[in-house]
Amino acid sequence: MQESVIYQDILQKGEKRGEQSGRQEGEATLIIRLLTPWFGVLNSEVEQKINSLSTNKLDLGDALLDFSSLDDLNNYLVAISPDN
Repeated sequence: MQESVIYQDILQKGEKRGEQSGRQEGEATLIIRLLTPWFGVLNSEVEQKINSLSTNKLDLGDALLDFSSLDDLNNYLVAISPDN
């Protein structure tokens, strides 16, 4: 069974999903760690918004440098929210 094409396809898809999930989780954690020195411990709502972002939207590198307040961060998260 492990040698079947269908089994291998399912296995590869599962591994890919796991890698993507792990990458997203790691990037969200990094963003939160980078923001903490500027704004202190983030409230759970902000952390939840960050954790819900896709990997593509977690690429905040340049935007991080533009945040001068927690309001800037919140406005940015609202603007890129999946609901918008």
